[in-house]
Amino acid sequence: MAGCSVVIRIMLIGAWLWQIVRGSEKYDERGLLDSYFYGNAFEEIHNPRTGKLYDVSLPANLSGVKVSFVRLRARNLWRSGANHSLFVIPPSVLPFPFAKRVDLVYQNLGNRSSNYYSVPDYKFVAPVVGFLAYDSNKSSINYGFIELKLMGDDPIIVRFPDIFVEENGMKCVRFDANGTIELSYVEAKNSCFVRRQGHFSVVVPYYQENKDKVVIINKWWMIVGIACGVVGLIILIVVIFVAYKWIKRKRIKKMERQTERNEGLDTIWIGRSRMPSAACVRTQPVLENSYLP
Repeated sequence: MAGCSVVIRIMLIGAWLWQIVRGSEKYDERGLLDSYFYGNAFEEIHNPRTGKLYDVSLPANLSGVKVSFVRLRARNLWRSGANHSLFVIPPSVLPFPFAKRVDLVYQNLGNRSSNYYSVPDYKFVAPVVGFLAYDSNKSSINYGFIELKLMGDDPIIVRFPDIFVEENGMKCVRFDANGTIELSYVEAKNSCFVRRQGHFSVVVPYYQENKDKVVIINKWWMIVGIACGVVGLIILIVVIFVAYKWIKRKRIKKMERQTERNEGLDTIWIGRSRMPSAACVRTQPVLENSYLP
C-alpha cells in the first residue's frame, strides 16, 4: 500500500509539473509572437513618419491576423493621447521608463485567438486584440518593451465592434504578459475600460451558451404547443358543429318518417292558436235510443 501511495504522489507531482511547463511554454509562445510582430514591423517600415499608422504584412501561416504600427512622440501622447485601430488612449499618459518616442504595435489575432489564449470555463465572443508599447530608440536586436502609465482618471477604451448580439454574462478579459487573467464588466457599446496595455477580448461562460440553447428550445416548444392548441381547438369546433348538424338532421328525418306513418290532419286557426282539424269523421254518430220526445 505504501508503494502505491508513493507512485500516486509521483504521478500527481509529474502532472502538476507538466501543466506548469505547458503553461510556461504558452506564455513564452505569446512573448515570442509579440516580439515577432514588432521585429517584423521594425524591419519592414524604415524611417516611419510620426503619427502615421502602418499595416504590417505577415506570412501565410498567420493569415487572419492583423498587425499595425505607429510611432508617437511622448509629448504628443501626453497632450492628445492616441486614437488608432480599436484603442482609444486618453491624454496624460507617460511611457515608463521614459522614452522620447514610443512605438505602438496593435494586434488583432482574429480566428487564431484561441490558439494562443484561453480562459477556463469561458468562450470567446470576440477576437483577442492587443497593443504593446516599445522604446523606438532601442535597436532591433534588443527591443525595449515599456509600460504606459495613465496619470489621469480617464481609462483606455478597447472597442469590439464585431459583437452584434449582446449576451448575458459577457465579461471583458485582459491577459497580462506574466500570464495573469483579469475579468471586468463590459461597458456601453461593447467596450472595455482598462488602465494597462496587454491583450483583451470579450468572453461568456459556457453554461450561458447551454442556457441560451435551453431557452431557445423552450421558446420553440412553446410556439409549437400554441400552434397545436389552436389547430386542435379549430378541429374540435368543426367536429362539434358537424355532429350538431348530423344529430339535427337525423331528428328531422325521424320526425318525417313518423309523419308519413300517421294520417295527415288539416290545421285551422282559432284565435291566435293553430290547431289540428280532421277533414271528415269516420264513424257517424248513432243514437242509442230511437225514441224522440
